[in-house]
Amino acid sequence: MSDAKVTIRMDGPVAVITIDNPPVNAMSGAVRKGVWDHLHAALADDACTAIVLACAGRTFSGGADITEFGKPPTEPGLTTLIDAVEAAQKPVVAALFGTAYGGGFEIALGAHYRVGVPTLRLGLPEVKIGLVPGAGGTQRLPRLIGPVAALAPIVTGDPIPGPQALELGILDRLTEGAVTEAAVAMAKEVAGQPVRRVSQDDTLVRSVDMAAFDAEAARLVARFRRLQAPAACVEAVRNALTLGFDEGSKAEREIFYRLREGDESKAQRHLFFAERAALKLPGVAKDVTPRPVRKIAVLGAGTMGGGITMSMATGGYDVTMIDLNPDNLKRGLDTIEKNYRRSQSRGGFTAEEVDAALARIHGSTEFEAVSDADMVIEAVFEKMELKKKIFADLDRLCKPGAVLASNTSSLDVNEIASVTSRPEDVMGMHFFSPANVMRLLENVRGAKTAPDVLVTANAVGRQGGKVPVTVGVCNGFVGNRMGAARLRQVHALMLEGAMPQQIDRAAKAFGFAMGPLATNDLAGLDIGYSVRKERGESMPVHDAIVEMGRHGQKTGRGFYIYEDGSRHAVPDPEIEALIRRIGAEHGFTPREISDQEIVERLVFPLINEGAQILDEGIAHLSSDIDLIYIYGFGFPLPTGGPMHYADSVGVAEVAARLEGYAEVSGNADLRPKPLLARLAAEGSSFAAYDKGRM
Repeated sequence: MSDAKVTIRMDGPVAVITIDNPPVNAMSGAVRKGVWDHLHAALADDACTAIVLACAGRTFSGGADITEFGKPPTEPGLTTLIDAVEAAQKPVVAALFGTAYGGGFEIALGAHYRVGVPTLRLGLPEVKIGLVPGAGGTQRLPRLIGPVAALAPIVTGDPIPGPQALELGILDRLTEGAVTEAAVAMAKEVAGQPVRRVSQDDTLVRSVDMAAFDAEAARLVARFRRLQAPAACVEAVRNALTLGFDEGSKAEREIFYRLREGDESKAQRHLFFAERAALKLPGVAKDVTPRPVRKIAVLGAGTMGGGITMSMATGGYDVTMIDLNPDNLKRGLDTIEKNYRRSQSRGGFTAEEVDAALARIHGSTEFEAVSDADMVIEAVFEKMELKKKIFADLDRLCKPGAVLASNTSSLDVNEIASVTSRPEDVMGMHFFSPANVMRLLENVRGAKTAPDVLVTANAVGRQGGKVPVTVGVCNGFVGNRMGAARLRQVHALMLEGAMPQQIDRAAKAFGFAMGPLATNDLAGLDIGYSVRKERGESMPVHDAIVEMGRHGQKTGRGFYIYEDGSRHAVPDPEIEALIRRIGAEHGFTPREISDQEIVERLVFPLINEGAQILDEGIAHLSSDIDLIYIYGFGFPLPTGGPMHYADSVGVAEVAARLEGYAEVSGNADLRPKPLLARLAAEGSSFAAYDKGRM
């Protein structure tokens, strides 16, 4: 049953219509009906001279209710409601605060005036779920602020801060005080005056500089490789230049419906819901609250420590970065400032935001600086004995209740916790490099980790701009364990006859930004080599290349040649000969391998290993795995992640193809794992599996 309610009250001659639909005032059917009824009541009331559209709670509106997608429409539709707001003969003022996203922003555009607060964020984020704004946003915003200025918020979905919205002309007034009261005051001022309707003013769209429009459109679309929605957003905005408002709005809806029924938007909506599902932790009661965190200590001033420090400072936390080596600490702090300033120069941050973030960052060469931290995140070398020594010291120095987290990418969190007297406070928080950019956060749940520690890590991660996913303890956790399964197939494909450039070409054709071997060269081949040596493992081709002194891009040689510091990978006949020789030594006769086989042997083993991880309880939902691979490993966004992709291909087909490749290659690793085989036999899917666990 919906908690939505819409009320109306009179403030003198001004009718104040207030939406109260927690948590984000989504524009659900019940909300739309309530606003519709009260709007028409106010218009019929002779004592009412103006109307304010307000919201209760902590935000104006998060937009349309996405759960209504695919369900029978309820009237009034959002477009119908917005048109009615704009058509009102009495002034309508929107009182905006918190966020006004999607349909929430679109209804504000339908109002005649808009009042906001400095902390307001306005946005049309539909592109992030594979859609275009569908209730007039691509037609009203260009008419309000000009088509060129409107492109960026529509094509990227990035929010517009309140002060910028005032400069652009979206807001009529910015107030430091109570926004509803300010909107009422404005409504009283404009009562009796002719109303302004954005849809009826074509001045800006008719005077557009088409060369500037085309250049901006090309720049923005280039940022979103292979995605349909950004280009469709440009198409919709362009319609505002060539069509009347009614025709442009009709075309907008047609584009919206076309995208909504496509696989790409379905995949992105899958991820939207997956992010929310990942926050619901199995075995953790809904009423468990996070521990208070204000101060965070990060141990280590290297690449990972610096990236984590930036993420936490950007999220508003006071962060002390600790490194016992003064030179390392200075280098780390300098790098952080350079990264912030570079991002500022590209428009990622304002100067004020950078200054504020840097002011929250402190450096220390004293380990004892952890003593007042609410959370400590260790980011030192992947050596178990070193980590155990550090956590024993943290146990001694940290205050009671502090969360003690390791950024380990593969080590046993339970073993790390065993050296402390408070294993319930210990967990893994595995950030991905570069940590200030990559969105994934693998939160690793130890055997004794307390529920409120997990909830705290989720809260801190989200505030730091991350997508947190909780996983269990195993070698490599979820992401790296699955990656190891793929890497074994990359190596096997080379032994069987595929060359690095063919493997990488096929991977890029599927949608990866880089192929696996070019990625290995970028990361440094020596890193995986040292891990394998420590574990007593081998990978003959990779190991031989490292032992030749070829460590990847940093040495100018790896699987490829990199001329004069270039990042352009040039195939090397010497490496091809090496691969052939090692393949022969291991009993392989080179064979022709199709690009389809390469792609399926790169992707299907991920699915297979993911199924085993689910079966073992290391991951709770298949959608958790999708988040990990989309946000941590660059799996192509339009697929929705490996497990969602398996459903689109058909789980039974994936299992059959794996069986076939196991026969052709003689590689038993490819045989379907028990859960995959069971779902295939039942004609089921990973989506159905998840539904049974929610």
